[in-house]
Amino acid sequence: MKKAALYLLCTVMALAACGCGSNDSSAAEAASSAADTAAAEPAAESNAEASESGEEAASEAEEDSKYTLNGDFSKGADTVKWMASDGWSNGSMFNCTWKGDNAVFEDGLLKLRIDKMWDDGYSGGEYRTNDFYGYGLYEVSMKPIKNKGVVSSFFTYTGPSDSNPWDEIDIEFLGKDTTKVQFNYFTNGKGNHEKLIDLGFDASEDFHTYGFRWSKDSITWYVDGKEVHTATENIPSTPGKLMMNVWNGIGVDGWLGKYDGTTPLTAEYQWARFSQES
Repeated sequence: MKKAALYLLCTVMALAACGCGSNDSSAAEAASSAADTAAAEPAAESNAEASESGEEAASEAEEDSKYTLNGDFSKGADTVKWMASDGWSNGSMFNCTWKGDNAVFEDGLLKLRIDKMWDDGYSGGEYRTNDFYGYGLYEVSMKPIKNKGVVSSFFTYTGPSDSNPWDEIDIEFLGKDTTKVQFNYFTNGKGNHEKLIDLGFDASEDFHTYGFRWSKDSITWYVDGKEVHTATENIPSTPGKLMMNVWNGIGVDGWLGKYDGTTPLTAEYQWARFSQES
């Protein structure tokens, strides 16, 4: 369009200069009209771009408004609502130290990594919220690690480090068999509520949505929006932080299988969301 307008302008001006088939008044009017068109087109394009940008911003705001927390990892790190664990270990069965560099935003994803450390130890990746959340719907889109001896997770947690009782709700993938997912929960430190679900697909091969609805009297877990398990006994009540992590185990070979030392290993997360419910 710009080229056509400029061409028209040049043609009319040339005609005006040589008097080829037009009087001076007609040529001047045509030249003025062409100039107005050429000047108006960039403004129109600019207005269209601004309108499109405004529509995108409005769409994003509308999407965010649907959720109490909307962790869209395609937008990169959010240092206000989230943090990467760095510099400490959970100990016990966790055979790794959390490193902030193991939580990477790349290719529109959050990538949590298990890697080798310079002292022959292992590092793991963990990403968590700064705030605490209670009853409602928790969802994640993720691909776990497929490797013996490791766990990829999505869960809520609070405990003594927060001056709270140990309350936790888990979605865990055991890397030894990613055709299954394990659910569990803890109420004031009491667990042993494990439930292993056969998915009918290999979770490590593609993104799927996993989630749980936590209410006062029950926890219901979902896979791709379908209800797959419900618990109703001794339900936790303390708000916790929303977390995702990957780690390699030690001393729990019967549960996870023996870790073979393979590094790096990476789980991928597209988004994590929470919708508050009473």
